[in-house]
Amino acid sequence: MRVLVVTAVPAERDAVVRGASPAGEPEETAVPGGVLHRVRHPAGPVLDVLAAGVGPGAAGAGASAALAAAALRSQPYGLVLSAGIGGGFQPAAPVGSLVVSDAIVAADLGAETPEGFRSTAELGFGTVAHRAPEHLVRAVAEATGAAAGTVLTVSTATGSAERAAELADRHPGALAEAMEGFGVAEAAAAHGVPALEIRAVSNPVGPRDRAAWRIGEALAALGHAFDRWADLAHVQDPADVGDLADSRDLADVRNPADVRNLADVRDPADVQIPADRLGTEEERTP
Repeated sequence: MRVLVVTAVPAERDAVVRGASPAGEPEETAVPGGVLHRVRHPAGPVLDVLAAGVGPGAAGAGASAALAAAALRSQPYGLVLSAGIGGGFQPAAPVGSLVVSDAIVAADLGAETPEGFRSTAELGFGTVAHRAPEHLVRAVAEATGAAAGTVLTVSTATGSAERAAELADRHPGALAEAMEGFGVAEAAAAHGVPALEIRAVSNPVGPRDRAAWRIGEALAALGHAFDRWADLAHVQDPADVGDLADSRDLADVRNPADVRNLADVRDPADVQIPADRLGTEEERTP
């Protein structure tokens, strides 16, 4: 299966590539507006990783360009992932943990009214949420050791306790917030491809305290999420995911029903991200 992974910045892209292919250099393939970093597995799965830019607009445009280019080559993707670091709602998503979306929700796409915030869906102007098949979410959660829950897409990162509380009250199942997922999911939906979001938590959602950020730890956890992705990418149809409980051997994977928990593969702290690959604080921070 071919998988498109869209990150915001190069540091996130490099963490994904390093996790998916620690021993080899990726191929670079140009697409309109960007460059794919392609990781191939001997058994066939292809992972294309694109750093598309910060925010839902840039991420959606980059994902759409890559999806269209693949379709024109008659090599369509079977799954799209929005991946990177982000804020975690406490205490459910502590710093250093992983989150996989069961829903990707545009949390601030709407209008303020005298009665409070109303989403564009409530106003009758389309959707604000994308959900992947439940079994696919469970498979990825089991494979990566991530918690499953709602990932919010915001255009302005939360910087106060009041805003964090407002979002948590409006979206009780929210585990994380970031800035790209909904744009990526919109592009995937336009091409009829399922989409998920994977986030490694670098900071709590709330007051903006740079001293509390753990960007290196989060990037290491992000790489860990992809260190056995080639096995999971053997899935032939993401909609055909079944029960994970009876899985025994990843070498026999044919779909995510056969994937066991990978949380014991390696401690994320063992993943080394060279300092010169992390970029500046502004480049790597939503």
